[in-house]
Amino acid sequence: MKMTSIAARLVRAAAATALLAGPLAAGAAAAEEKMTIRLDFSPWGVHAGMHLAKEKGWFKDAGLDVDIQDGRGSGNTLQLVNAGQVDVGQIQVGLLPQARENGSTAKAFAGIDKRTDLAVLVDQDSPVAKVADFKGKSLVVFAASPWAPFIDYWLKQGGLDRTTVNVMFVDPSAVWGTYTAKRADGLMSTEPSAIPVAAANRPSKAILAEDVGITFPSYGLVATEKTIEGRKEALKKLVEVQQKAWTYIRDGHVDEAADAIIKQRPNAKLDKKVLADQIKLTIDFFDTPNTKGKPIGYQSPEDWAKAAKSAVDAGAIKPGTDPATYFTNEFIQ
Repeated sequence: MKMTSIAARLVRAAAATALLAGPLAAGAAAAEEKMTIRLDFSPWGVHAGMHLAKEKGWFKDAGLDVDIQDGRGSGNTLQLVNAGQVDVGQIQVGLLPQARENGSTAKAFAGIDKRTDLAVLVDQDSPVAKVADFKGKSLVVFAASPWAPFIDYWLKQGGLDRTTVNVMFVDPSAVWGTYTAKRADGLMSTEPSAIPVAAANRPSKAILAEDVGITFPSYGLVATEKTIEGRKEALKKLVEVQQKAWTYIRDGHVDEAADAIIKQRPNAKLDKKVLADQIKLTIDFFDTPNTKGKPIGYQSPEDWAKAAKSAVDAGAIKPGTDPATYFTNEFIQ
């Protein structure tokens, strides 16, 4: 009788524990807030912070259930963010002045690469060294490229235009094939993404857009004003995770970050050396003189003022817009 009574009590206790555990488990699952993050392109080094954080479980630790999507160009990702089809975009944030001029409500809430990394690749042994040297030559680019608003302005700095330079617009998937097959003399891209990829089939050097005074804040995180206002805690967590990830990568874990990208994209046939070189170059473009010594993610008002001027000079926007509308540092600590 006594044993039966004890057994009955144990059964009741176990049942009570199970009843309590159910809601607790459900609550833990509900605590992970879903978030969709759309990248600029197919996997490359600038995505290291996202994929490393996913691989190491840092998003989950922060209470975020993150869906990381590959993109088809910064411009396309920005459109999806503005349409509310994704929560956050990791893109070339220098596109924001023109986008907001055209009605977008997106703004940058964290910067990764703050220095202008737009570049034109040419053969490593090419005599081309400046814009004017491209007369009579051909360039390949895709329509949603961050280069798009600046092509004509950049050509103008060398006394050129599209009648003296053949600018070929192709699908994003055809850009590399066109360049490596030498069907174009130059590739309009970014130095960190393109130089390591070109090394195997067409070793190249970079002619930087900043050489002619173009200021274009590079990669960062963007969301609509509605999302920034309505999901402050989630975005704060996202920024903290990315600060942690990029600090870890910068402090000697580049190879681990490259491995994380490969693990997260096992079917992409990625080259670890290319990824590692892209990550190293991404880190080289982290800072401008105005952001040096500041936390990862910090954006300089002075840099954004210069970016606005470049957009005005390129005819991408009208003068008079307050650059402060393009970004916020509220999540940077």
